[in-house]
Amino acid sequence: MTVLTAGSTIGDWLDDPAGGEAIRALLAASGTDAASLDALRSLPLQQLVALSQGKMPQSVVDDLVRSVNGGELPEEQPASGWQERIAEGRFAGRTVIVTGAAGGIGRATASRIIREGGRVVAVDVSADRLDEFVLSVPAGSIVAVAADVTKQEDIDRVIDAAGERIDGLANVAGVNDDFSPIHETSDEIWERVIGINLTGVFKLTRAVVPTMLAAGSGSIVNITSEAGIRGNASGNAYTVSKHGVVGLTRSAAFMYAQQGVRVNAVAPGGVATGIPFPAHVSEAGSARLQPFQAAIPSLATAEQLAASITFLLSDDGVNINGAILPSDGGWSVQ
Repeated sequence: MTVLTAGSTIGDWLDDPAGGEAIRALLAASGTDAASLDALRSLPLQQLVALSQGKMPQSVVDDLVRSVNGGELPEEQPASGWQERIAEGRFAGRTVIVTGAAGGIGRATASRIIREGGRVVAVDVSADRLDEFVLSVPAGSIVAVAADVTKQEDIDRVIDAAGERIDGLANVAGVNDDFSPIHETSDEIWERVIGINLTGVFKLTRAVVPTMLAAGSGSIVNITSEAGIRGNASGNAYTVSKHGVVGLTRSAAFMYAQQGVRVNAVAPGGVATGIPFPAHVSEAGSARLQPFQAAIPSLATAEQLAASITFLLSDDGVNINGAILPSDGGWSVQ
């Protein structure tokens, strides 16, 4: 008999008579239909805590597990579905800068690099969350730099922290827009989103390239988005910023192709990280986008995106340069 736990997939819960009844009852109480979970079937139930952005506390998940296990919290079973598999030593002796490293995709990427033998320069605007991350990894494997990637003086501090060797850069830091079409987009939203999502990528990439050229090697991976390859995934500012990342990636890949530096990008689709949106989201933009966002085939975990990113950062991506890799469960081919 299958034991349902917080690590069991949402699909396993929905397909189990008792588990399905428990989840549907919880959703009905909040006025939500079970169909809203279709894109989440491959994710562990535990992921709902992060996705809810504080609306679903851990106690709710624990109570669900108890409700189908006679009031007990059983030990976690081997996970069904995808499991992360660490390639020991893949980043041994290498230094990789990762932005947005205090949470979500950035933290998952930094964590994987460390567990595969690398040294990470972890960059984020949140000093407190960086400090917490540092305490969770082996001493000496990480250098934390609280920095704003839009400010040149902060970029300079990141490069100083990296030292003489920079083998890789993962430009992960990013923010959402408010889904606004161009006639509603404010200067504030435009400048914040373009600044972090595009200008920050430009500034840090510009800063690391000389060190990589001197070494004759290096790998840069930028995070674009489905919004970087289509027009119906997000609002105006975010879409423009992520299209800009695609252009930056391709230009740099071409310029340095014969000098040992590879530049690629990963385009995530839906990711279960719970990244917040601005307080006020455009009603017009949301209504226009909703039918297309509803077609997202599945959501990925941060660890699944980190697998794509670290592949391109590592020597496993040796012959890949200038690629825009959709890591989106097939959304880009719909």
